[in-house]
Amino acid sequence: MKGKYHFSVLRYVFDPLTQEFVNVGLVLYAPQHGFIQAMCTSHYSRVSRMFSRVDGTSFRSVMRFIQDSINALNRKMDKGALFLNSEEKLTTILGRILPEDDSAIRFQSGGVGITEDPARTLLMLFERYVSKYENPSDGVRRDDEDVWRVFREPLEKKNILSHLAPKKIVAKNYEYEFQKAWKNGIYHMYEPVSFDLADSSSILDKANRWLGRATSLADSSESFKLFLLLGGPQDAKLTEAFRKANNILRTMPGEFELIGERDAERFSDDIEAELKQHLSEHGP
Repeated sequence: MKGKYHFSVLRYVFDPLTQEFVNVGLVLYAPQHGFIQAMCTSHYSRVSRMFSRVDGTSFRSVMRFIQDSINALNRKMDKGALFLNSEEKLTTILGRILPEDDSAIRFQSGGVGITEDPARTLLMLFERYVSKYENPSDGVRRDDEDVWRVFREPLEKKNILSHLAPKKIVAKNYEYEFQKAWKNGIYHMYEPVSFDLADSSSILDKANRWLGRATSLADSSESFKLFLLLGGPQDAKLTEAFRKANNILRTMPGEFELIGERDAERFSDDIEAELKQHLSEHGP
């Protein structure tokens, strides 16, 4: 049986002003078939690569929530426990799950068509609008969270992680919340940054984004030191681009330090020593 379907694309919108976005999911609604299902990506490395920093755990959690919520509707329809009016708009249905607001993740109207097999059409549309643009080598490249794991392991062994907490730095025209910080006279901010990217331009673009971020935060009234925990590219062909990225980062204003993965153990030793001295002088 052929029937009409409607679909909507789920987007991660980085900047509402410029409308920069990445497609991260798709929903298909075929009322005559009693079908409504979602497919969402769990790969956030492309989002992180384009927009510098994404909380991977939160991103995956939101993707699971949206996909599970919509697919729960499909199971209810299949059992006859839920009836959706064939005239009800897909935007209305999705608005109950993800209300329209200024959040980064939002639904965008897709289009309509005719299908005999909604599940197959969903797969086809997901490939066209979402997975087609995911780098096939993403599975072997690393995002910021992957780099953080390299540094986190020695910190865990020394029981340092419990002393790190989020801290927002507010400047005149910009603010940024660092997820791993502690105060030792001034705030020390630890930020993992992966340069294990697809090509040279992506590496240099990311370095320039961090230069711009540091410059924007430089006029904050609060003193801080930024520690960038760097993950280099695994592709030897990108070594020169990574060297240039380091040169770009070294032009950042303010106090900063660049730490490579090979120094992760030394880095944890330094923090442990500083933390012990701080606790002996000021207490917990």
